[in-house]
Amino acid sequence: MKLFYRESGEGLPLIILHGLFGSSDNWMSVTKELALKYKVYVLDARNHGQSPHADTHTYETMAADLKEFIADHNIEKPVLIGHSMGGKTIMRFAAEYKEVAEKLVVVDISPRFYGRHHQAILAGFNAINLETLQSRNEADAILSNHVGDAGVRMFLLKSLYRNSDGKFQWRINLRVLDEQIDNIGEALPEQARIDIPTLFIRGSESGYIEDKDVAVIEKHFSQYTLETVMDASHFVHAEKPKEVIALIENFIER
Repeated sequence: MKLFYRESGEGLPLIILHGLFGSSDNWMSVTKELALKYKVYVLDARNHGQSPHADTHTYETMAADLKEFIADHNIEKPVLIGHSMGGKTIMRFAAEYKEVAEKLVVVDISPRFYGRHHQAILAGFNAINLETLQSRNEADAILSNHVGDAGVRMFLLKSLYRNSDGKFQWRINLRVLDEQIDNIGEALPEQARIDIPTLFIRGSESGYIEDKDVAVIEKHFSQYTLETVMDASHFVHAEKPKEVIALIENFIER
């Protein structure tokens, strides 16, 4: 699959992957700073943003998409950075495609299994009738019945746009993501072993990487570092971009 991407900067190649329901737009403020030192590619995952839609949404297919992108662009030894679903993708990639990546930066996700926990968001998406929708404010009002946090709703509604006919559409492939949402929580395969340097970044207020997850990280990663960004939630790169940028740069230059 030929993924949509944004490219900026020069130097050591960095490839950034966003999380579920997101897009490359979510990383633009961080990308702007990283591109002062590095060559940065920010991708839209399949079924997200401006990348093609498909009937399959698994970490196996997303890792294969990333492998195709790296080959198509002749990228050698990139540093892979991924948030949440993107973090799971780069872990799976490194497990399946050995010695391709130089380092990994996994943002607020661990290799363990995560149970289904996106039902409210999906219910909110499905409650919005695109055929009759008149405005983004109307969409926000409908979504607010399912998602209370205004900041999260603003993030989610970035995937809503008007097509050339003026009709509202989702950039996400809502049908497939709804049908295959259980794949998003999938654990890294039991036998996976990753020996390249890996930085895990977690938000102190998130809960996606708990202290007990260190054991499963150690099981799969022989060279890892875990850093905590204080007063940050799951969207640590959006809330604390300076801290995240500093951690990434220090890790790369180490």
